[in-house]
Amino acid sequence: MSGRGDDSGDETSRFLAEVAAAERPHVKFSSEEQNGVNKQLSSERRTRKDSRGGGHHHHRLRSRSLSASSQDSFSSASYTGSSSDEDDISPREKSQTAGDGFTDFCIKNVAQAAFGRREIEIAEQEMPGIVALRKRAAEDKPLRGAKIVGCTHINAQTAVLIETLISLGASVRWAACNIYSTQNEVAAALAEKSIPVFAWRGETEEDFWWCIDKCINAENWQPNMILDDGGDATHLMLKKYPAMFKLIRGIVEESVTGVHRLYQLSKQQKLSVPAMNVNDSVTKTKFDNLYSCRESIIDSLKRATDIMFGGKQAIVCGYGEVGKGCCQSLKGLGCVLYVAEIDPICALQASMDGLRVVKLNEVIRNVDIIITATGNKNVVTREHMDRMKNGALLCNMGHSNTEIDVNSLRTPELTWEKVRSSVDHVIWPDGKRIVLLAEGRLVNLTCSSVPSFVVSISAATQALALIELFNAPAGRYKADVYLLPKKMDEYVASLHLPSFDAHLTELTEEQAKYMGLNKAGPFKPNYYRY
Repeated sequence: MSGRGDDSGDETSRFLAEVAAAERPHVKFSSEEQNGVNKQLSSERRTRKDSRGGGHHHHRLRSRSLSASSQDSFSSASYTGSSSDEDDISPREKSQTAGDGFTDFCIKNVAQAAFGRREIEIAEQEMPGIVALRKRAAEDKPLRGAKIVGCTHINAQTAVLIETLISLGASVRWAACNIYSTQNEVAAALAEKSIPVFAWRGETEEDFWWCIDKCINAENWQPNMILDDGGDATHLMLKKYPAMFKLIRGIVEESVTGVHRLYQLSKQQKLSVPAMNVNDSVTKTKFDNLYSCRESIIDSLKRATDIMFGGKQAIVCGYGEVGKGCCQSLKGLGCVLYVAEIDPICALQASMDGLRVVKLNEVIRNVDIIITATGNKNVVTREHMDRMKNGALLCNMGHSNTEIDVNSLRTPELTWEKVRSSVDHVIWPDGKRIVLLAEGRLVNLTCSSVPSFVVSISAATQALALIELFNAPAGRYKADVYLLPKKMDEYVASLHLPSFDAHLTELTEEQAKYMGLNKAGPFKPNYYRY
Protein backbone atom coordinates (compact mmCIF):
# COMPACT_ATOMS: atom_id res chain seq x y z
CA MET A 1 0.00 0.00 0.00
CA SER A 2 2.80 2.40 0.85
CA GLY A 3 4.47 1.72 -2.49
CA ARG A 4 1.26 2.45 -4.39
CA GLY A 5 0.81 5.64 -2.33
CA ASP A 6 4.29 6.82 -3.29
CA ASP A 7 3.65 6.09 -6.97
CA SER A 8 0.41 8.06 -6.81
CA GLY A 9 2.22 11.01 -5.24
CA ASP A 10 4.87 10.91 -7.99
CA GLU A 11 2.18 10.86 -10.70
CA THR A 12 0.44 13.83 -9.08
CA SER A 13 3.71 15.75 -8.88
CA ARG A 14 4.49 15.03 -12.54
CA PHE A 15 0.98 16.12 -13.55
CA LEU A 16 1.21 19.38 -11.61
CA ALA A 17 4.64 20.06 -13.07
CA GLU A 18 3.30 19.55 -16.61
CA VAL A 19 0.36 21.89 -15.96
CA ALA A 20 2.65 24.54 -14.49
CA ALA A 21 4.99 24.26 -17.46
CA ALA A 22 2.13 24.54 -19.94
CA GLU A 23 0.71 27.65 -18.26
CA ARG A 24 4.00 29.36 -17.56
CA PRO A 25 4.54 32.39 -19.84
CA HIS A 26 7.74 32.36 -21.88
CA VAL A 27 9.76 35.34 -20.68
CA LYS A 28 13.30 36.07 -21.80
CA PHE A 29 15.57 37.83 -19.36
CA SER A 30 18.86 39.50 -20.05
CA SER A 31 21.83 37.93 -18.25
CA GLU A 32 21.79 40.83 -15.76
CA GLU A 33 18.08 40.39 -15.05
CA GLN A 34 18.47 36.60 -14.80
CA ASN A 35 21.19 37.02 -12.18
CA GLY A 36 18.81 39.26 -10.22
CA VAL A 37 16.03 36.68 -10.52
CA ASN A 38 18.32 33.87 -9.38
CA LYS A 39 19.45 35.86 -6.36
CA GLN A 40 15.84 36.68 -5.52
CA LEU A 41 14.72 33.05 -5.74
CA SER A 42 17.66 31.97 -3.63
CA SER A 43 16.78 34.60 -1.07
CA GLU A 44 13.14 33.50 -0.94
CA ARG A 45 14.20 29.85 -0.49
CA ARG A 46 16.33 30.85 2.48
CA THR A 47 13.43 32.86 3.86
CA ARG A 48 11.01 29.92 3.56
CA LYS A 49 13.54 27.49 5.02
CA ASP A 50 14.38 29.54 8.09
CA SER A 51 12.02 30.05 10.99
CA ARG A 52 10.85 33.64 10.76
CA GLY A 53 10.66 35.19 14.23
CA GLY A 54 10.11 38.82 15.19
CA GLY A 55 12.62 41.50 16.04
CA HIS A 56 14.51 41.74 19.30
CA HIS A 57 12.47 43.55 21.96
CA HIS A 58 13.02 43.80 25.67
CA HIS A 59 9.47 42.49 26.15
CA ARG A 60 8.58 38.85 25.67
CA LEU A 61 8.23 37.81 22.04
CA ARG A 62 6.96 34.45 20.86
CA SER A 63 8.35 33.14 17.59
CA ARG A 64 5.89 31.16 15.52
CA SER A 65 6.65 28.74 12.74
CA LEU A 66 4.38 30.05 10.05
CA SER A 67 2.02 27.96 7.97
CA ALA A 68 2.57 27.76 4.23
CA SER A 69 -0.26 30.17 3.64
CA SER A 70 1.16 32.84 5.92
CA GLN A 71 4.66 32.32 4.51
CA ASP A 72 3.26 33.06 1.08
CA SER A 73 1.41 36.15 2.23
CA PHE A 74 4.16 38.54 1.23
CA SER A 75 1.50 40.77 -0.29
CA SER A 76 0.59 41.69 3.24
CA ALA A 77 3.71 43.82 3.29
CA SER A 78 4.31 44.94 -0.25
CA TYR A 79 3.28 44.57 -3.86
CA THR A 80 5.81 41.77 -4.25
CA GLY A 81 7.67 39.30 -2.16
CA SER A 82 10.91 41.13 -2.67
CA SER A 83 10.18 43.50 0.19
CA SER A 84 10.29 40.71 2.72
CA ASP A 85 13.24 40.32 5.08
CA GLU A 86 15.95 38.52 3.11
CA ASP A 87 18.46 38.17 5.94
CA ASP A 88 19.48 39.59 9.26
CA ILE A 89 22.49 41.52 7.98
CA SER A 90 22.09 45.26 8.24
CA PRO A 91 22.58 47.06 4.92
CA ARG A 92 24.99 49.34 6.75
CA GLU A 93 27.31 46.35 7.13
CA LYS A 94 27.18 45.45 3.44
CA SER A 95 29.38 46.67 0.61
CA GLN A 96 27.30 46.97 -2.56
CA THR A 97 28.04 48.34 -6.00
CA ALA A 98 25.57 49.23 -8.74
CA GLY A 99 26.16 48.25 -12.35
CA ASP A 100 28.16 51.36 -13.27
CA GLY A 101 30.36 51.26 -10.17
CA PHE A 102 28.12 53.62 -8.18
CA THR A 103 28.40 53.09 -4.41
CA ASP A 104 26.81 56.19 -2.82
CA PHE A 105 23.75 54.38 -1.46
CA CYS A 106 22.66 52.06 1.35
CA ILE A 107 19.78 49.70 0.60
CA LYS A 108 18.77 46.10 1.22
CA ASN A 109 19.88 44.44 -2.01
CA VAL A 110 20.84 46.16 -5.26
CA ALA A 111 20.32 42.88 -7.12
CA GLN A 112 16.56 43.50 -6.90
CA ALA A 113 16.83 46.45 -9.32
CA ALA A 114 15.17 44.65 -12.24
CA PHE A 115 12.08 43.92 -10.14
CA GLY A 116 11.95 47.51 -8.92
CA ARG A 117 12.23 48.93 -12.42
CA ARG A 118 9.13 46.97 -13.45
CA GLU A 119 7.26 48.34 -10.42
CA ILE A 120 8.20 51.88 -11.47
CA GLU A 121 7.11 51.28 -15.06
CA ILE A 122 3.73 49.99 -13.87
CA ALA A 123 3.30 53.04 -11.64
CA GLU A 124 4.14 55.43 -14.50
CA GLN A 125 1.21 54.10 -16.51
CA GLU A 126 -1.16 55.30 -13.74
CA MET A 127 0.57 58.64 -13.13
CA PRO A 128 -0.34 60.77 -16.14
CA GLY A 129 0.03 64.14 -14.45
CA ILE A 130 3.59 63.87 -13.20
CA VAL A 131 4.69 62.20 -16.46
CA ALA A 132 3.07 65.01 -18.48
CA LEU A 133 4.85 67.59 -16.31
CA ARG A 134 8.14 65.79 -16.89
CA LYS A 135 7.67 65.93 -20.66
CA ARG A 136 6.56 69.57 -20.74
CA ALA A 137 9.34 70.92 -18.53
CA ALA A 138 12.25 68.58 -19.33
CA GLU A 139 13.68 70.88 -21.99
CA ASP A 140 13.55 74.02 -19.80
CA LYS A 141 15.16 72.28 -16.78
CA PRO A 142 13.45 74.55 -14.21
CA LEU A 143 15.28 72.78 -11.36
CA ARG A 144 18.77 73.08 -12.85
CA GLY A 145 21.05 73.79 -9.90
CA ALA A 146 18.58 72.55 -7.28
CA LYS A 147 20.07 70.13 -4.75
CA ILE A 148 17.18 68.46 -3.01
CA VAL A 149 17.20 66.42 0.19
CA GLY A 150 14.15 64.16 0.03
CA CYS A 151 12.61 62.38 2.99
CA THR A 152 9.40 60.63 1.91
CA HIS A 153 8.01 57.14 1.55
CA ILE A 154 10.13 55.25 -0.97
CA ASN A 155 7.89 53.27 -3.26
CA ALA A 156 7.24 52.97 -6.98
CA GLN A 157 5.16 56.14 -7.11
CA THR A 158 7.74 58.23 -5.26
CA ALA A 159 10.39 56.89 -7.61
CA VAL A 160 8.47 58.43 -10.53
CA LEU A 161 8.59 61.78 -8.72
CA ILE A 162 12.31 61.42 -7.94
CA GLU A 163 13.18 60.63 -11.55
CA THR A 164 10.99 63.51 -12.71
CA LEU A 165 12.87 65.96 -10.48
CA ILE A 166 16.16 64.69 -11.91
CA SER A 167 14.89 65.06 -15.49
CA LEU A 168 13.97 68.67 -14.63
CA GLY A 169 17.59 69.33 -13.70
CA ALA A 170 17.76 68.60 -9.96
CA SER A 171 20.37 66.67 -8.03
CA VAL A 172 18.81 64.63 -5.23
CA ARG A 173 19.64 62.52 -2.20
CA TRP A 174 16.78 60.49 -0.69
CA ALA A 175 15.84 58.79 2.59
CA ALA A 176 12.63 57.22 3.88
CA CYS A 177 10.20 58.97 6.23
CA ASN A 178 8.85 55.66 7.54
CA ILE A 179 10.84 52.61 8.66
CA TYR A 180 8.31 50.12 7.27
CA SER A 181 7.04 51.61 4.00
CA THR A 182 10.13 51.29 1.77
CA GLN A 183 9.88 48.95 -1.19
CA ASN A 184 13.34 47.42 -1.23
CA GLU A 185 13.18 46.56 -4.91
CA VAL A 186 12.32 50.16 -5.83
CA ALA A 187 15.19 51.49 -3.73
CA ALA A 188 17.44 49.08 -5.65
CA ALA A 189 16.17 50.37 -9.00
CA LEU A 190 16.95 53.94 -7.95
CA ALA A 191 20.45 52.99 -6.79
CA GLU A 192 21.03 51.19 -10.09
CA LYS A 193 20.27 54.54 -11.79
CA SER A 194 23.07 56.14 -9.70
CA ILE A 195 20.60 57.96 -7.42
CA PRO A 196 21.85 58.29 -3.81
CA VAL A 197 19.18 56.53 -1.76
CA PHE A 198 19.46 55.44 1.85
CA ALA A 199 16.51 53.33 2.95
CA TRP A 200 15.31 49.81 3.50
CA ARG A 201 12.22 48.17 4.92
CA GLY A 202 12.53 47.47 8.66
CA GLU A 203 15.07 50.11 9.66
CA THR A 204 15.72 50.65 13.34
CA GLU A 205 15.18 54.12 14.79
CA GLU A 206 18.93 54.64 14.80
CA ASP A 207 19.13 53.51 11.15
CA PHE A 208 16.33 55.93 10.30
CA TRP A 209 18.21 59.00 11.53
CA TRP A 210 21.50 57.73 10.12
CA CYS A 211 19.95 57.48 6.64
CA ILE A 212 18.60 61.04 6.78
CA ASP A 213 21.97 62.28 8.01
CA LYS A 214 23.71 60.56 5.07
CA CYS A 215 21.45 62.47 2.70
CA ILE A 216 22.08 65.83 4.34
CA ASN A 217 25.76 65.62 5.15
CA ALA A 218 27.38 64.52 1.88
CA GLU A 219 30.88 65.29 0.68
CA ASN A 220 31.08 68.03 -1.97
CA TRP A 221 27.30 68.43 -1.98
CA GLN A 222 25.45 71.34 -0.39
CA PRO A 223 21.63 70.97 -0.28
CA ASN A 224 19.51 74.01 -1.09
CA MET A 225 15.99 72.52 -1.06
CA ILE A 226 14.11 70.08 1.20
CA LEU A 227 11.17 67.88 0.20
CA ASP A 228 9.81 66.48 3.45
CA ASP A 229 7.01 64.20 4.62
CA GLY A 230 6.70 64.54 8.37
CA GLY A 231 9.37 67.17 8.97
CA ASP A 232 12.18 64.81 9.98
CA ALA A 233 14.75 66.04 7.44
CA THR A 234 13.91 69.63 8.34
CA HIS A 235 14.18 68.83 12.05
CA LEU A 236 17.55 67.07 11.75
CA MET A 237 19.13 69.75 9.57
CA LEU A 238 17.91 72.54 11.82
CA LYS A 239 19.18 70.84 14.98
CA LYS A 240 22.42 69.32 13.75
CA TYR A 241 23.43 71.56 10.83
CA PRO A 242 22.01 75.04 11.59
CA ALA A 243 24.50 76.83 9.34
CA MET A 244 23.55 74.56 6.44
CA PHE A 245 19.85 75.11 7.16
CA LYS A 246 20.21 78.87 6.69
CA LEU A 247 21.40 78.28 3.10
CA ILE A 248 18.21 76.38 2.18
CA ARG A 249 16.10 78.25 -0.41
CA GLY A 250 12.84 76.50 0.38
CA ILE A 251 11.08 73.61 2.10
CA VAL A 252 8.13 71.67 0.68
CA GLU A 253 6.13 69.72 3.27
CA GLU A 254 3.24 67.36 2.52
CA SER A 255 2.03 65.97 5.84
CA VAL A 256 -0.14 67.26 8.67
CA THR A 257 2.58 66.46 11.20
CA GLY A 258 5.31 68.21 9.23
CA VAL A 259 3.17 71.27 8.53
CA HIS A 260 2.33 71.54 12.23
CA ARG A 261 6.05 71.51 13.01
CA LEU A 262 6.70 74.26 10.45
CA TYR A 263 3.99 76.50 11.88
CA GLN A 264 5.46 75.96 15.34
CA LEU A 265 8.92 76.97 14.09
CA SER A 266 7.45 80.03 12.40
CA LYS A 267 5.59 81.03 15.56
CA GLN A 268 8.81 80.66 17.57
CA GLN A 269 10.69 82.66 14.90
CA LYS A 270 13.05 79.73 14.31
CA LEU A 271 12.06 79.24 10.67
CA SER A 272 14.71 81.10 8.67
CA VAL A 273 13.62 79.93 5.18
CA PRO A 274 10.33 79.95 3.23
CA ALA A 275 8.25 76.80 3.31
CA MET A 276 5.39 75.58 1.15
CA ASN A 277 2.51 73.74 2.82
CA VAL A 278 1.27 71.39 0.12
CA ASN A 279 -0.68 69.26 2.60
CA ASP A 280 -3.44 71.86 2.67
CA SER A 281 -3.48 72.47 -1.06
CA VAL A 282 -6.76 71.33 -2.58
CA THR A 283 -5.12 68.76 -4.85
CA LYS A 284 -3.42 67.13 -1.85
CA THR A 285 -6.17 67.37 0.76
CA LYS A 286 -9.10 66.32 -1.40
CA PHE A 287 -7.44 63.70 -3.54
CA ASP A 288 -4.56 62.15 -1.61
CA ASN A 289 -6.20 62.35 1.80
CA LEU A 290 -9.80 61.58 0.82
CA TYR A 291 -9.92 59.50 -2.35
CA SER A 292 -6.67 57.64 -1.77
CA CYS A 293 -7.46 56.67 1.82
CA ARG A 294 -10.95 55.61 0.81
CA GLU A 295 -9.39 52.82 -1.23
CA SER A 296 -6.15 52.06 0.60
CA ILE A 297 -7.63 51.49 4.07
CA ILE A 298 -9.63 48.51 2.86
CA ASP A 299 -6.73 47.18 0.81
CA SER A 300 -4.30 47.32 3.73
CA LEU A 301 -6.65 45.69 6.26
CA LYS A 302 -7.61 42.93 3.83
CA ARG A 303 -4.01 42.13 2.91
CA ALA A 304 -2.84 42.18 6.51
CA THR A 305 -5.66 40.26 8.21
CA ASP A 306 -8.12 38.84 5.63
CA ILE A 307 -10.87 40.42 7.71
CA MET A 308 -14.56 40.42 6.78
CA PHE A 309 -16.01 43.92 7.24
CA GLY A 310 -19.75 43.29 7.04
CA GLY A 311 -21.37 43.68 10.47
CA LYS A 312 -18.15 44.63 12.25
CA GLN A 313 -18.22 47.57 14.65
CA ALA A 314 -15.53 50.12 13.84
CA ILE A 315 -14.51 53.49 15.22
CA VAL A 316 -12.51 56.06 13.28
CA CYS A 317 -10.76 58.64 15.44
CA GLY A 318 -10.73 61.86 13.45
CA TYR A 319 -13.17 62.97 10.74
CA GLY A 320 -10.90 65.08 8.60
CA GLU A 321 -10.34 64.18 4.96
CA VAL A 322 -8.52 60.93 5.86
CA GLY A 323 -11.19 59.93 8.35
CA LYS A 324 -13.96 60.75 5.85
CA GLY A 325 -12.32 58.53 3.23
CA CYS A 326 -11.96 55.63 5.69
CA CYS A 327 -15.58 55.96 6.84
CA GLN A 328 -16.95 56.01 3.29
CA SER A 329 -15.36 52.68 2.40
CA LEU A 330 -16.05 50.98 5.73
CA LYS A 331 -19.69 52.07 5.64
CA GLY A 332 -20.01 50.83 2.07
CA LEU A 333 -18.87 47.37 3.16
CA GLY A 334 -21.44 47.15 5.95
CA CYS A 335 -19.54 48.21 9.06
CA VAL A 336 -21.39 49.69 12.03
CA LEU A 337 -19.48 52.96 12.33
CA TYR A 338 -18.62 55.36 15.12
CA VAL A 339 -16.53 58.53 14.95
CA ALA A 340 -14.51 60.23 17.69
CA GLU A 341 -13.91 63.96 17.14
CA ILE A 342 -12.76 67.06 19.03
CA ASP A 343 -13.95 69.55 16.40
CA PRO A 344 -17.70 70.37 16.53
CA ILE A 345 -17.77 71.15 12.79
CA CYS A 346 -16.29 67.79 11.83
CA ALA A 347 -18.52 66.10 14.41
CA LEU A 348 -21.58 67.73 12.84
CA GLN A 349 -20.46 66.56 9.40
CA ALA A 350 -20.14 63.01 10.69
CA SER A 351 -23.59 63.20 12.27
CA MET A 352 -25.13 64.51 9.03
CA ASP A 353 -23.41 61.64 7.18
CA GLY A 354 -25.32 59.20 9.36
CA LEU A 355 -22.50 58.28 11.73
CA ARG A 356 -22.70 58.25 15.51
CA VAL A 357 -20.20 60.56 17.23
CA VAL A 358 -18.97 59.13 20.54
CA LYS A 359 -16.06 59.26 22.93
CA LEU A 360 -13.63 56.40 22.43
CA ASN A 361 -14.14 55.26 26.04
CA GLU A 362 -17.84 54.74 25.41
CA VAL A 363 -17.41 52.02 22.80
CA ILE A 364 -13.89 50.69 23.30
CA ARG A 365 -15.10 47.41 24.88
CA ASN A 366 -17.34 46.54 21.93
CA VAL A 367 -15.68 47.69 18.71
CA ASP A 368 -13.86 45.25 16.44
CA ILE A 369 -11.77 47.78 14.51
CA ILE A 370 -10.06 50.94 15.81
CA ILE A 371 -8.50 53.34 13.27
CA THR A 372 -6.69 56.56 14.20
CA ALA A 373 -6.55 59.42 11.69
CA THR A 374 -5.84 62.58 13.67
CA GLY A 375 -2.13 63.44 13.41
CA ASN A 376 -2.14 63.86 17.20
CA LYS A 377 -0.46 61.85 19.98
CA ASN A 378 -1.79 59.30 22.48
CA VAL A 379 -5.18 59.07 20.83
CA VAL A 380 -5.27 55.39 21.83
CA THR A 381 -3.61 54.81 25.20
CA ARG A 382 -2.69 51.72 27.23
CA GLU A 383 -5.88 52.20 29.23
CA HIS A 384 -7.89 51.93 26.01
CA MET A 385 -5.99 48.85 24.88
CA ASP A 386 -6.45 47.13 28.25
CA ARG A 387 -10.21 47.46 27.75
CA MET A 388 -10.35 46.30 24.12
CA LYS A 389 -12.13 43.06 23.31
CA ASN A 390 -10.27 39.90 22.37
CA GLY A 391 -9.25 40.02 18.69
CA ALA A 392 -9.72 43.78 18.29
CA LEU A 393 -7.87 45.18 15.27
CA LEU A 394 -5.87 48.37 15.87
CA CYS A 395 -4.16 50.51 13.23
CA ASN A 396 -3.16 54.07 12.33
CA MET A 397 -3.96 56.02 9.18
CA GLY A 398 -2.42 59.30 10.36
CA HIS A 399 1.15 60.16 9.46
CA SER A 400 2.72 60.10 12.89
CA ASN A 401 3.48 56.91 14.82
CA THR A 402 2.49 58.62 18.07
CA GLU A 403 -1.29 58.27 17.72
CA ILE A 404 -1.20 54.81 19.29
CA ASP A 405 0.86 54.57 22.47
CA VAL A 406 2.75 51.48 21.32
CA ASN A 407 5.60 51.97 23.79
CA SER A 408 3.18 51.34 26.65
CA LEU A 409 2.75 47.79 25.30
CA ARG A 410 6.45 47.00 25.61
CA THR A 411 6.19 45.68 29.15
CA PRO A 412 7.21 42.30 30.64
CA GLU A 413 3.68 41.06 31.29
CA LEU A 414 2.65 41.31 27.62
CA THR A 415 3.70 38.84 24.93
CA TRP A 416 4.29 39.95 21.35
CA GLU A 417 3.61 37.32 18.70
CA LYS A 418 4.66 38.06 15.12
CA VAL A 419 2.01 36.74 12.73
CA ARG A 420 3.02 38.23 9.40
CA SER A 421 5.20 41.05 8.25
CA SER A 422 3.84 44.16 10.04
CA VAL A 423 1.16 42.15 11.86
CA ASP A 424 1.57 41.43 15.59
CA HIS A 425 -0.57 39.83 18.25
CA VAL A 426 -0.14 41.53 21.62
CA ILE A 427 -1.24 39.02 24.27
CA TRP A 428 -2.36 39.85 27.81
CA PRO A 429 -1.74 37.49 30.76
CA ASP A 430 -5.39 36.33 30.70
CA GLY A 431 -5.03 35.23 27.06
CA LYS A 432 -6.73 38.26 25.48
CA ARG A 433 -5.01 39.45 22.34
CA ILE A 434 -5.28 42.44 20.04
CA VAL A 435 -4.06 42.63 16.47
CA LEU A 436 -1.67 45.55 16.00
CA LEU A 437 -0.74 46.57 12.45
CA ALA A 438 2.58 48.15 11.47
CA GLU A 439 3.44 48.80 15.12
CA GLY A 440 1.22 51.87 14.97
CA ARG A 441 2.79 53.38 11.89
CA LEU A 442 1.02 54.35 8.68
CA VAL A 443 -0.92 51.22 7.81
CA ASN A 444 -1.79 51.81 4.15
CA LEU A 445 1.82 52.40 3.09
CA THR A 446 3.14 49.63 5.34
CA CYS A 447 0.67 46.82 4.73
CA SER A 448 -0.34 47.61 1.14
CA SER A 449 0.07 50.50 -1.25
CA VAL A 450 -1.77 53.60 -2.40
CA PRO A 451 -3.37 54.23 -5.82
CA SER A 452 -0.73 55.51 -8.25
CA PHE A 453 -3.15 57.94 -9.89
CA VAL A 454 -3.74 59.83 -6.67
CA VAL A 455 -0.02 59.92 -5.91
CA SER A 456 0.46 61.45 -9.36
CA ILE A 457 -1.67 64.39 -8.23
CA SER A 458 0.33 64.83 -5.02
CA ALA A 459 3.67 64.36 -6.80
CA ALA A 460 2.84 66.98 -9.43
CA THR A 461 1.85 69.36 -6.62
CA GLN A 462 5.16 68.76 -4.84
CA ALA A 463 7.18 69.21 -8.03
CA LEU A 464 5.46 72.51 -8.85
CA ALA A 465 6.00 73.75 -5.28
CA LEU A 466 9.72 72.99 -5.57
CA ILE A 467 9.89 74.78 -8.92
CA GLU A 468 8.05 77.80 -7.50
CA LEU A 469 10.26 78.17 -4.42
CA PHE A 470 13.51 77.50 -6.28
CA ASN A 471 12.81 80.01 -9.05
CA ALA A 472 11.02 82.68 -7.02
CA PRO A 473 12.71 86.12 -7.20
CA ALA A 474 14.25 87.44 -4.00
CA GLY A 475 11.64 88.91 -1.69
CA ARG A 476 8.59 87.05 -3.05
CA TYR A 477 8.64 84.63 -0.14
CA LYS A 478 9.81 85.47 3.36
CA ALA A 479 10.72 83.08 6.18
CA ASP A 480 7.19 81.82 6.71
CA VAL A 481 4.81 79.03 5.69
CA TYR A 482 2.81 79.51 2.46
CA LEU A 483 0.05 77.68 0.65
CA LEU A 484 0.47 76.65 -2.97
CA PRO A 485 -0.97 79.33 -5.28
CA LYS A 486 -4.50 78.46 -6.43
CA LYS A 487 -3.43 78.67 -10.08
CA MET A 488 -0.98 75.81 -9.55
CA ASP A 489 -3.66 73.68 -7.90
CA GLU A 490 -5.82 74.15 -10.97
CA TYR A 491 -2.90 73.36 -13.28
CA VAL A 492 -2.24 70.08 -11.47
CA ALA A 493 -5.91 69.13 -11.84
CA SER A 494 -5.87 70.00 -15.54
CA LEU A 495 -2.89 67.68 -16.13
CA HIS A 496 -5.02 64.72 -15.03
CA LEU A 497 -8.30 65.47 -16.82
CA PRO A 498 -7.25 63.96 -20.20
CA SER A 499 -7.11 60.54 -18.51
CA PHE A 500 -10.89 60.73 -18.10
CA ASP A 501 -11.51 62.27 -21.51
CA ALA A 502 -12.93 65.22 -19.59
CA HIS A 503 -13.67 68.46 -21.46
CA LEU A 504 -13.79 71.74 -19.57
CA THR A 505 -16.39 74.36 -20.42
CA GLU A 506 -14.86 77.78 -21.16
CA LEU A 507 -16.27 81.06 -19.86
CA THR A 508 -17.38 83.62 -22.37
CA GLU A 509 -15.98 87.12 -22.05
CA GLU A 510 -19.33 88.30 -20.74
CA GLN A 511 -19.50 85.52 -18.14
CA ALA A 512 -15.93 86.14 -16.98
CA LYS A 513 -16.60 89.84 -16.62
CA TYR A 514 -19.84 89.18 -14.70
CA MET A 515 -18.02 86.89 -12.24
CA GLY A 516 -14.94 89.11 -12.04
CA LEU A 517 -12.68 86.27 -13.20
CA ASN A 518 -9.87 85.76 -15.65
CA LYS A 519 -10.95 83.31 -18.36
CA ALA A 520 -7.85 81.23 -17.66
CA GLY A 521 -8.38 81.15 -13.88
CA PRO A 522 -7.99 80.95 -11.00
CA PHE A 523 -11.69 80.25 -10.74
CA LYS A 524 -12.16 80.29 -6.97
CA PRO A 525 -10.96 82.64 -4.21
CA ASN A 526 -8.44 81.33 -1.69
CA TYR A 527 -11.10 81.08 1.00
CA TYR A 528 -13.35 78.82 -1.11
CA ARG A 529 -14.05 75.41 0.45
CA TYR A 530 -14.17 72.64 -2.14
